[in-house]
Amino acid sequence: MKRRVAREIVVQSLYQMEMNLVESEEAVSILLEEASEENETERVIKDEIKLKEYVLELVNGTWSNKVAIDELLGHYLVGWQMSRLSRVDRQVLRLATYEMVYQEDVPAKVVVNEAIDLAKHFGTEDSGKFVNGVLGKMIGDLDELKEKRS
Repeated sequence: MKRRVAREIVVQSLYQMEMNLVESEEAVSILLEEASEENETERVIKDEIKLKEYVLELVNGTWSNKVAIDELLGHYLVGWQMSRLSRVDRQVLRLATYEMVYQEDVPAKVVVNEAIDLAKHFGTEDSGKFVNGVLGKMIGDLDELKEKRS
């Protein structure tokens, strides 16, 4: 299972949940079905069950901590409000924050690099720089943020 593919599906699922008010299971199932049928990228999903479990873990973790994550991000969005961000940038930032603050299995720099790539892929021309700036500020406070979460 490639975590990059999982993160793409997570961002799309969070977007669907916010836009269409669907539950995580429905959003993830639809996107996994589309991903398995998608042939133009020739992406092969080898272990769909494992992928779905991982995606749901990230989606549900991010979504259930959304209020705390948004409040936390608010401290790093200098001159911005969460409600004013593009929906894509908002989901990418939420996922990255969840992974950095609430999970221990991925180094923060890897999370930031993945978030930048996702922002560039799904967002605007400036999304990568914006996400990098916000998460770059957050990395400096990461130990303290993890401590507060506990």
